[in-house]
Amino acid sequence: MTDSILIERDGAVVTLRLNAPAAMNAMTPQMAQDLRHALEAESATARAIVLAGSERAFSAGANLNAAMPADPSGFDVGLTLEQDYNPLMRTMRDLPVPLISAVRGAAAGVGASIALACDIIVAGKSAYFLEAFARIGLIPDGGATWLLTRAVGRVRAMEMMLLAEKIPAPQAFDWGLVTRLTEDDAVEESALAIARKLAAGPRHSHALIRKAAWQAADNDFATSLETERQLQKQAGESPDFAEGLAAFREKRPADFQ
Repeated sequence: MTDSILIERDGAVVTLRLNAPAAMNAMTPQMAQDLRHALEAESATARAIVLAGSERAFSAGANLNAAMPADPSGFDVGLTLEQDYNPLMRTMRDLPVPLISAVRGAAAGVGASIALACDIIVAGKSAYFLEAFARIGLIPDGGATWLLTRAVGRVRAMEMMLLAEKIPAPQAFDWGLVTRLTEDDAVEESALAIARKLAAGPRHSHALIRKAAWQAADNDFATSLETERQLQKQAGESPDFAEGLAAFREKRPADFQ
């Protein structure tokens, strides 16, 4: 692990902080690998994970100076997606614990993809989202085409991707791209409060909810019903359900271990 990702632990909650503030946390292939490894390692014991950046930016996207040769002729720009960014996005999808992003400042390019792939997105009022790829003759990546069309619909997603204009956080909230909108100085504490609440909940159930929701985004209704049936069996066999049911019957708060 390098210092490109800072790990901050608070009980069962872990914050993973992108740590290249001078470059507005622009991602390098190494940072993508470091973040993936940190997610894999910390999710083994954490019960909720917050992804954060710095005051000026969650992440300004890919660091093109670090990733691209001076002469891009014949260079396979998609190779770093295959090797570095796509494995990161699959890891985020498959994590067994909830992910919360705390977005201040810019969330652009693949940085926006990372923020929007989380389960709950908390953004400050002066934050913004930007799909700037068309400005340099590329297409959105990091799963952006999938994430955006499902979050805001095809038409709004096309506007974001084709016009490559900043979407201010209040507008993103109105569109359903952001789940919580806060004052700038309250973003991280709001994200941590949500993470603490999730960390006190049923870990096994949360893992299965994430799995069912991601699968439902690609499945038809009948397949989703069958997925729910299969995962509900697994949930019902867990100690979390036994405790939750006992707490319900005894009219007390559940104590999930």
